[in-house]
Amino acid sequence: MRESLENIKSCSVVILAAGNSSRMGMPKFALKFNNQITFLEEIIEKYKAFGCKKIVVVLNRKGISVLDKKNIKLSDEIKVVINEHLEWERFYSIKSGIKNLYKEHPVFIHNVDNPFVNLSVLNNLFCEITESNFVVPVHKNKGGHPVLLSKKIIKNIISEEKNDLNFRNFLKGFEKKIVEVDDERILVNINSEKEFRKLNFKN
Repeated sequence: MRESLENIKSCSVVILAAGNSSRMGMPKFALKFNNQITFLEEIIEKYKAFGCKKIVVVLNRKGISVLDKKNIKLSDEIKVVINEHLEWERFYSIKSGIKNLYKEHPVFIHNVDNPFVNLSVLNNLFCEITESNFVVPVHKNKGGHPVLLSKKIIKNIISEEKNDLNFRNFLKGFEKKIVEVDDERILVNINSEKEFRKLNFKN
């Protein structure tokens, strides 16, 4: 990445984009954020601007072909991982992505169905991470995304033998830190064309 060393933070991000997006009718990562870039490209650029050491994108097999078809160009710095077992859902995507990252620093988990990345929110989460907790942004008592995982949790995910766990239940075994934020966009979860249109994206 092009950031100077002083701008690089001791954290990385896994962007989850392996879902089938059946209600949307197309992969959500390829939706247009504006006239120039897709959801995925917008998310990547924001995490680059934040200074993440490494960025991993988890796709399914169909998603790889869509990248080519839509001419979505990812730089060589971005690691693309394929989830070959969609039946194992989110936990396996997270585990697959994390295996390609450093184990010695925190990792953001970002869902591609929320293309909004607020650098101030990322910084607020990053300031609250410890060796063993995970940090969740909250707006008006509702939890949102991204979630930031500590080194301890990262190591536990990698060492976990099971692949089909419920991620939310898995996290119950660890300390949770809540960070109240003003940005209601942390709650966005676009699953249908109606929700997409409601937010007035340029398609």
